[in-house]
Amino acid sequence: MKFVLSAAKRKTAIARVLIKEGKGRVYVNDIPLEIYPVELFRNKVMEPILLLGREYRDKIDVVVRVNGGGVMAQADAVRTAIARGLMKFFESEQLKRIFLEYDRVMLAGDPRQTEPEKYMRYSARRRWQKSYR
Repeated sequence: MKFVLSAAKRKTAIARVLIKEGKGRVYVNDIPLEIYPVELFRNKVMEPILLLGREYRDKIDVVVRVNGGGVMAQADAVRTAIARGLMKFFESEQLKRIFLEYDRVMLAGDPRQTEPEKYMRYSARRRWQKSYR
């Protein structure tokens, strides 16, 4: 039985993906993707699988473990991990071109991070107010 492990990060979210031969099911933290509560999350995660095409989509199962970060950071991390895993699983150069043409971030990732909070301040850039000119 063939399987591929893949991982990706976005901000502080980390997604680990197992892609194996199966019937076209997708699980995120042991919940089927079809009943996952956040619709934007579902749509974002399904992008690489929909780009794959029906003939390949029904031959694989995707099992995802994701933690850390917020909902959209998790969605981006899962999306990137699935796209990278599908490329390894099918070993297709055409699939890579399709993903890059659709959205480069799907494979390359997004390096942006939040700026750390500074000493004696409320946030990263906020300063104390002055009452004079």
